[in-house]
This record gives sequence, C-alpha cells and structure tokens, in this order.
Amino acid sequence: MNKSERNALISFLSIYVGSAMLLIGVLFYFYFQEQIKSLRNSCSMELINASMKVKTDILNSYMHEKEYLPKAFENERIRYALYDKDKKFLFSNLDRDDAVDFTKRFYEKAQQHFFVQKLEEKNIPIKYIVIETCQGVENINNLKVYLTIIFLLSSVFIGFVAFFLSKILLKPVREKVVDMDNFIKDSAHELNTPISVLMTSVSMLKNGKNPEKMMKYILSSSKQISQIYNDIHFSAFNDINESLEEEFYLNELVEESVEFFNDISVTKNIKIEASIEKLKVYMDRTKAQKLVNNLLSNAIKYSNNNSTIELRLKDAILEVKDFGIGINIDEQKEIFKRFKRGKNIEGGFGIGLDIVNRICKTYNLNLNLVSEENKGSIFTVNLKNVVK
Repeated sequence: MNKSERNALISFLSIYVGSAMLLIGVLFYFYFQEQIKSLRNSCSMELINASMKVKTDILNSYMHEKEYLPKAFENERIRYALYDKDKKFLFSNLDRDDAVDFTKRFYEKAQQHFFVQKLEEKNIPIKYIVIETCQGVENINNLKVYLTIIFLLSSVFIGFVAFFLSKILLKPVREKVVDMDNFIKDSAHELNTPISVLMTSVSMLKNGKNPEKMMKYILSSSKQISQIYNDIHFSAFNDINESLEEEFYLNELVEESVEFFNDISVTKNIKIEASIEKLKVYMDRTKAQKLVNNLLSNAIKYSNNNSTIELRLKDAILEVKDFGIGINIDEQKEIFKRFKRGKNIEGGFGIGLDIVNRICKTYNLNLNLVSEENKGSIFTVNLKNVVK
C-alpha cells in the first residue's frame, strides 16, 4: 500500500468511524438521559415507600400511646433519620448527616439520594423523616460504566467493519491501479521492440548494409507501432456501442489484414497461411478490422519463431490457429478481460483480446478458444449473425 492509498484509507476510516461514533454518541446520550430519569423516578418511589412505612409505624406507635422504637430496614442500602421541629436528630443511621437539606424533598448529594418527609401531627415530637440510599447513585454509576464499555466495544467493532469495508471498496480500485501501472510498463516495453528494430534498421540502412532486408524491418516495425497505437486509441476513445454498419465483403478485409501482418511477422520469420472464402457481412468496418487484426496480432505475439499461423474463413467461421506457447485452463477463463494476458514472452498488454471479446458481444458473435500449453491456440468466431 503506497502513501496515497494509506492516506485515503486513513481519511475514509476517520470520516466513517467519526460519523458513526458521533451518531452512536448522540443516541447513547439520549438513552442515558432517559435511563437516568427512569432510575431517579424508581429511586424516588422507593424512598417514598420507605418513608411511608416509617411514618405508618410512628403513627401506629403514638396511637397506642407507645414510644416509637426505630428499626433498621431489611434493605441495608436504605437508612433513615428522625428529626424534631428544631431539626435536631432524634435518631439517625445515615452515612452523611451533614448532607441533609430540609429545604428540598428529593435530591442527590454526596453520592446519596435523600427524601425528606415532614410530619404535621401536633402530638408527635418527630417532625421530619429523612430517608437515605446509595442504591440510585450506584445504579447510575453502573449505567455509566455499562454504556462506556458498550460505546468502546462499538467503536472497536465499527473500526473493524470500516477497515474491512474500506479494503473491499478499495480492492477494485487497487486492482485497476495495478492494471494501469502494468499497462503503462507493458506499453513502453511493447513499443520498445519495434522502435529499437526501427532505429537499428535505419542505422544499418545508412551504412548501406542489406538495404532490402532493412527496409522490410523498417516496414514491419512501423506497422507494429501503428497497430499498437490503433489498439490503444480504439480501446481508450472509441465507444463500442457506436457503430456505422454497412455491407462489405469481409474476405477482402481479411486479405488486407493478412498482407499487413505478413510484413510484421517477418521479424520472427512467421508465415501466415490463409484460406479465405468470399463472405458478405453487415457490420461496422472498423470493428471488423479490429476483430481480425487483433486475432492475428495475438497469434504473432505468442507464436514461436520460425512457425506458421493458419487463418481460415469458411462457412461464415473465422478461425486463427497458431502453434505457440498456448494458454492453460485457468488463464483461458480470464484471457478476454482487459489487461489480462497469458505468459508474457513476446510482449502484449492485454487489450487486444478484450477488444475482440467486446466486438463479438456487440454483434452477438460466438467466440471460442481451444488451447493447449506448448502446442498452440485456436480462436474461432462464428459470423452467421452478421452474414448478408
């Protein structure tokens, strides 16, 4: 992963995780507020019930003319205190006596919740009942810890999801970048061979060495460069869906292509043997030319030196057979995709067969490949759908 890809990944993760955590944070905040409200209401009801129980016991005792004897609650977290009219305590088992505020009814202070119940009965010296509990605060603190843990776990989970999602999303982009990088390198390599031959031939021609042979090499190299340029231009700038269909004789076009590539194949001493029948078709002439040219170009690239290429146009079937390196079974599944190549021995950068495949799909032509490693390949195109 290069620096640009790493920066893009970090930016994506920052935005994705940041926005996701912001949304979760807002949801957690509102959830926390609702839970706090619920816990406080629950705590308030618990303290009110406790104060009512104490008040009832006090009233019962004084109704029977008995002194009230304070008793502890079964729930040890609930404590209480009794105060007279001057707010002096008569009994207390509170944790924090100094936290009592008689001006409030229900409040939170010093990690405790308090409820103050006032008695209005005249004959009873007890005027205030103060109930204290730490349960509500503990529940709130537990809620905070629980939500914090959930938030952190959610952050980690979202981070992992974002990372793997980014890897999935960036994978095709990464593959495209790698393909384009290889395409540029292979294009330079592909152009280097004919240019080198061209320069060498011109130099030798100046020195008067074998001018006839050098002219053949110059012609071959020039046509190779022209073919490479045409393929790149067609693949990059031509819309495969834009066509100018017309009637023409395909056999004449094929004969021109054979003559053209015979000049190119001379550098590898490859001979093209052609058996061509007359065939009238209705399709775009440029695309038909690209179809034939790229099949022949591919055959030359992957054929061995001093070999033969057989081309046949018969019964509306175009067949190009070479005796080169062949293509294994796994590569045959991918060979028609753009920038995909077989064993790169003689160059090529993976757009020729992609052009052939796209043209065949445009006209619904059946394209077939039969190949065996180290024995050669046979490409056949059924042209019956465009025969006139």
